[in-house]
Amino acid sequence: MPYLLTILILLPFAGALALVLYGFAPQRREQHYRWIALGTTVATFVVSLLLLRGLGGTGAEFRFEESVNWIGSIGARYHVAVDGVSLWLVLLTTLLMPIAVLSSWTSISKRPLAYFAFLLILESAMIGVFVSLDLLLFYLFFEASLVPMFFLIGIWGGERRIYAAIKFFIYTAVGSLLMLVGIIALYFIYNTFDYPTLLQVMTASPLTPRAEFFLFAAFALAFCIKVPLFPLHTWLPDAHTEAPTAGSVILAGVLLKMGTYGLLRFNLALFPDAARRFAPLIIVLAVIGIIYGALVAMVQPDVKRLVAYSSVSHMGFVVLGLFSFTELGMQGALYQMLNHGVSTGALFLFVGFIYERRHTRMISEFGGLSKPMPWFSALFVIASLSSIGLPFLNGFVGEFLILIGTWTSNAVQRSWVVTMLAATGVIWAAVYMLWMLQRVVFGEVTNPENAQLRDLNGREIGLLVPLLILMLVMGVYPRPFLDRSRASVESIRARVNTTPAGGSYTTATLEQTDK
Repeated sequence: MPYLLTILILLPFAGALALVLYGFAPQRREQHYRWIALGTTVATFVVSLLLLRGLGGTGAEFRFEESVNWIGSIGARYHVAVDGVSLWLVLLTTLLMPIAVLSSWTSISKRPLAYFAFLLILESAMIGVFVSLDLLLFYLFFEASLVPMFFLIGIWGGERRIYAAIKFFIYTAVGSLLMLVGIIALYFIYNTFDYPTLLQVMTASPLTPRAEFFLFAAFALAFCIKVPLFPLHTWLPDAHTEAPTAGSVILAGVLLKMGTYGLLRFNLALFPDAARRFAPLIIVLAVIGIIYGALVAMVQPDVKRLVAYSSVSHMGFVVLGLFSFTELGMQGALYQMLNHGVSTGALFLFVGFIYERRHTRMISEFGGLSKPMPWFSALFVIASLSSIGLPFLNGFVGEFLILIGTWTSNAVQRSWVVTMLAATGVIWAAVYMLWMLQRVVFGEVTNPENAQLRDLNGREIGLLVPLLILMLVMGVYPRPFLDRSRASVESIRARVNTTPAGGSYTTATLEQTDK
């Protein structure tokens, strides 16, 4: 299908435009806004499934490539494509967006036209981030995703929504400006913004160690804020807590992955020598984030804030896997990105469901929900066990691959110590999630208001079923996902394991690195 990626980018934006035009219709009805948004996101998801057919079995090369002259005077191009790394992140985005729209079906009454329009614009920007192969184009989509999320938090968020929205915007925008400086510096050095071209010319004419050091730092800071990596994480709990349910689902499910995707696609591939030099520091911060996020989650009185801090811990695992520089670790990191999007997205849906019923997220206000809400409780337990990493559910596969990859890595000093410290994050996750379940779901109904709560309706169960099925399928049969991404991940890993001299590598070098 020609221009498939352009269609994917423009389709949500066209839906947003249709919403605005319909808003001027004399016979408009507010309930039609959500139907237009839902139809657009479902159509985008269906179209995105065509990527599975066209990518082939390995995902080794860029496919569905489109390259058109954009700003000729500076050589910027509209260059988009997908490979095994970006494929699953695009599909994760298009899957979560209809779920986000449906989760807002009855809860959004204030300015519904603007709300759904911002969701659709956000989808266009996120897809653009994952398919862009021109650095300037990537930056524009990366920054464009901030604006709709800023308004989603700032207008439809909780009591402290303005504070959370401004904090989110300032943190991420300032970091992104440093990345822009790095992109401009690369352009003046190599006279191109094109990612595949940069891979070639930087191999033949590598940067000086000093230049690579500072460029890596500029890109890494922007992406580590987005992840977020400890200690750059403080914006996340506030943004998650104040965001509407759909905003939290998209923020956890997709926007955080833009940071780890950037580290994998740009930092590791473009600056491999600097990546090896920075690896010890980033690994230490990742392990601290794993443990710190889990311990802070354990003492949270707000269930949504607990899930938010769990994201700091889980994304620490992803960063650890990326900088293990092993196939298992990097594959596990990419897989854990998908796992986190599915599991944590589902958890935020559950939090949204009980908030709509009780208008509180305080753990102390609940208890014994398994009696009035058996369906809610059963499915909530499954999603929580997935987040913990129970075998046969998706979280186990990603964390297991990351830990094995870290243990066997030559790039990680005292890898057995790092692995054992990181593995405690799994234990702490079990502690805070199971303790939360005990206080919210099990026990006696202590609050009479909880005894009257209605269970999940058909729409709410329908939202959760695709995510729960994915948790099981990805936990039992991960091979289709890993096979599609292996070749692309291995090509990036090969660049990181390159010998510094001349920017080239040999098979013998890679074999020695893996021993």
